[in-house]
Amino acid sequence: MNAILPEWSLDDLYNPASDVPLHDQMTTALKDATALAEKHQGKLAVSDGASLNMLLIAYQSLSELTSRLTSFADLSFAADLSWPETSKQAQDAREAENAIHAKLVFIEHELAQMDDADMQRIMADPVMHRWAPWIRLVRAFRDHQLSLELETMLIDRQSSGRGAWVRLFDETAAGLSFPIDGKHVTEAEIMDMMSDPDPDVRRKAGLARSEVLAANSRIMGLILNTIAKDKQVDDKWRNFTRPVSSRNLANDVEDVVVDQLANSVTAAMPNLSHRYYQMKARWMGKDQLDWWDRNAPVPGDDDRVFTWDEARAIILDAFGQFDPVFAQMAEWFFDRNWIDAPTRSGKASGAFSHPTVPSAHPYILVNFHGKVRDVMTLAHELGHGIHQLLAADQGHLMAGTPLTLAETASVFGEMLVFNRLMEQTTDSTQRRALLAGKIEDMLNTVVRQIGFHNFETRVHDMRQSAELTLDQISDIWMETQSEALGSAIRMDDNYRPLWGFIPHFIHVPFYVYAYAFGDGLVGALWQKYQHAGTDAERSAFVAAYQDLLRAGGTKRHDEVLAPFGLDAREPAFWSSGLDMIAGMIDQLESELSGITENGNRVTHG
Repeated sequence: MNAILPEWSLDDLYNPASDVPLHDQMTTALKDATALAEKHQGKLAVSDGASLNMLLIAYQSLSELTSRLTSFADLSFAADLSWPETSKQAQDAREAENAIHAKLVFIEHELAQMDDADMQRIMADPVMHRWAPWIRLVRAFRDHQLSLELETMLIDRQSSGRGAWVRLFDETAAGLSFPIDGKHVTEAEIMDMMSDPDPDVRRKAGLARSEVLAANSRIMGLILNTIAKDKQVDDKWRNFTRPVSSRNLANDVEDVVVDQLANSVTAAMPNLSHRYYQMKARWMGKDQLDWWDRNAPVPGDDDRVFTWDEARAIILDAFGQFDPVFAQMAEWFFDRNWIDAPTRSGKASGAFSHPTVPSAHPYILVNFHGKVRDVMTLAHELGHGIHQLLAADQGHLMAGTPLTLAETASVFGEMLVFNRLMEQTTDSTQRRALLAGKIEDMLNTVVRQIGFHNFETRVHDMRQSAELTLDQISDIWMETQSEALGSAIRMDDNYRPLWGFIPHFIHVPFYVYAYAFGDGLVGALWQKYQHAGTDAERSAFVAAYQDLLRAGGTKRHDEVLAPFGLDAREPAFWSSGLDMIAGMIDQLESELSGITENGNRVTHG
């Protein structure tokens, strides 16, 4: 299959064969940034709207240029994490970008610290109105900024400080291989084997994964401890009282909203994940499932394998049924070499959609094996890509979407594909398998990610007083995952080192709740869409949904949800999304009632 799968071309970002050398472009950008600093630093409070507007245009242009080049380097590295040349190129690009950013940090610093009267005077100029959402976000950090000198120093040290630990994690993870039956496989292959129909394959994959992560747990523990300590020091100096608060502010969401999300999901775990896995265990003729069987195919799952062309057709059809614009944009990714799909040694595991810059386009990385989950993952990342394309009109400084809204289009795209597959599947056994797969995906997105969030919270809280031992980290892991998954999942000591494989804990601490936020948000939106009975109502929903995505980083969650009559600050908002998952579990329970599998009658009660 790998021979026919598409690989991306990064020429739209940078072409080494014809473009000005990357290093030379960064050198020129540094000179331009230095010139801007010499002309404007210390003078923003006495400037007028016209001059500040021209400065911000130049700032955005330089930021976009450096982001374009760094995106190229980062994507080249992701395509082969094991190649020293791409690692060096990515590091050199980040260091150059940091040097340029250090020259320009005065802009955001002075805007944040500017007296309200001066800011009002400048913003009264109509030419500045376009920058208002971005400036609001910049000024939100007013009480958490350090001196300009310290901010500059932190940027200068980023690549040799926290960035170095992130790089160490990435290169360590990329170098891992997993021994199975006399050969070594990649992490992407191991993850695929964890859902293999053969229970022996799943067991071997799980134990190999555990063995390798245990052997590397010392360095992974050192990295996690260092990242948590680094964040603690940063939060202390910036006057954040809780480890999660800085992430929440960057996500443009209140602490209370995230707390409501985490508390709502944690309280619902017994009725969601616990209940589902108890049902799945009985369905498979067992009292408990071993942890490596959590993603096992359910009885009757034909373990269909989709070709790339079949996955493409399914997604384009599902997206087109919702909105032809979405299908057209998704088609661009398929036809223009914007996707890298094969699995290969050294390639980054998992999947992502990198927004790059508005003047180019996003790129998608997946590890495609052809399973239903792979089709869903592709739909997920294409949702991200469409979101990023629609938001590009906001410009480089405002196109980026807060994490609270970043998962909206991705999860919605999954729902569209799932719904279409259910419509096209007439066999009751296959329908039950599809429904079970979707429930598991939602549990992984909502329940498991909040389980991860709870793990992070406890690790960072304990790190306030002292470095954590490997046993302490693993104990927290076992406690939070048992809380999330319930007693139907048997977790032995081999499960203890598996915290070491989750990159979000290192790359972006407290990122993971964004997945649950996005799934809950989409649950509420989906029910609104399903209740749109007329063509006019559906058209109005699609238009409002497009506006939500086009907003990029210009609007808060409350502003973009208002047209739908939704408010994430209300506990009922989260209940709506969680009730949808519970309803799907109810439906599956009902369909399974009385079915005999593995010689056992499946009962529920």
